Amino acid sequence: MRFKYFIISLKQNIFTIILLLFTISLIIFSNNNLTAARNGLTLWAKFVVPTLFPFFVATELMLHTNFISILGKLFNPIMHPIFKVPGISAFAFLMGCISGYPVGAKIVTSLRNSKSVSKDEGERLLVFTNNSGPLFIIATVGIGLFSSSMIGFLLLITHLLAAISVGILTGFCSKKSISKFDNVHSFKNNNKSISFESLGEILSKSILNSINTLLLIGGFVVLFSVIISILIQSGLLQVFELVFTPIFNLFNINVEFIKASVIGLLEVTNGVNAISSIHIKNISTNIIFTAFILGFGGLSVMLQILSVISKSDLSIKPYIVGKLLQGTFATFYTYIFLCSFNWLNFDLTDDLQFSVIPVLFFLIVVIFLVGLFAKSINNTDDFNRLYTLNKVHKLFTN
Repeated sequence: MRFKYFIISLKQNIFTIILLLFTISLIIFSNNNLTAARNGLTLWAKFVVPTLFPFFVATELMLHTNFISILGKLFNPIMHPIFKVPGISAFAFLMGCISGYPVGAKIVTSLRNSKSVSKDEGERLLVFTNNSGPLFIIATVGIGLFSSSMIGFLLLITHLLAAISVGILTGFCSKKSISKFDNVHSFKNNNKSISFESLGEILSKSILNSINTLLLIGGFVVLFSVIISILIQSGLLQVFELVFTPIFNLFNINVEFIKASVIGLLEVTNGVNAISSIHIKNISTNIIFTAFILGFGGLSVMLQILSVISKSDLSIKPYIVGKLLQGTFATFYTYIFLCSFNWLNFDLTDDLQFSVIPVLFFLIVVIFLVGLFAKSINNTDDFNRLYTLNKVHKLFTN
């Protein structure tokens, strides 16, 4: 009885305990945390702000025009049969692919709040319209970290293919058939339309909204840089290494990827940087791990998306499963490309060969995740049962 009471009490106070430990860790590892926070802030100011700010402003301004409705009518013959979503979703998909996280979520939330897409459509859209931007993948990851634009283009292609594949697969999980665009899916624009007289007011609001979103992203980047630093300094990452070392040894994978993968699951930029820094002869292994991290996006991005959709009725649960699915697809496509084309062989050895085992493993994982996604789509009203994520959401929005 006492043990049961202890477990219940622990669940009720779990975040109090975590925050207390986090505060203590900030003091104990203050020197390293200061450096980590400074590096995170530099990363945000150097890469995130210049690349995302113009797209944020452009997106806000587009919402004050009839461009989305025009684009919807143009792309409805493509979006409706392939992804089971209305044509206006093409705007979210295109901008999400060009701009990177979390532009797609901002647009999908606007479409949902204006009743232009259903709840089911919005939750499926969240999965494949939120992607890493081409500038980040090619310039930062490819050229900056791997010193190869070819690797950057490879990762970009497999990343987009994975997003499209997830969009098609999740379309089969739709609760009901999509109605024609002209009947129920015209974009209900409640925003003030742009005119010469209103341009100054609308531009000012667009800039302010974009700055607020950028500050939110910057806060997450700095916070997770500090969290990763604490995990490293406290030795908690070594625990993961001890647990997963036998598995990695079984598949003959360098155990250094355990630590780098955990970092990537928390925050994508730091994770990709850690993966690219592992020096081995089979560089293809680094590329394949990077593909998964880019497809999944990390916990930091997940919380950014959660903050963006908090003003709507969209659930984060399908997004989590969908990004795991996208990361799996990106990994598989990257593996196939590397094995199929000799001119994509970046290894210093010829050890990488096509094997049917990864293909079978891929199929099993995809079937499992698609089933899980379908279940989450049909039970999104149970979002409040996601106790942990709900508490994190309240923590960052209060």
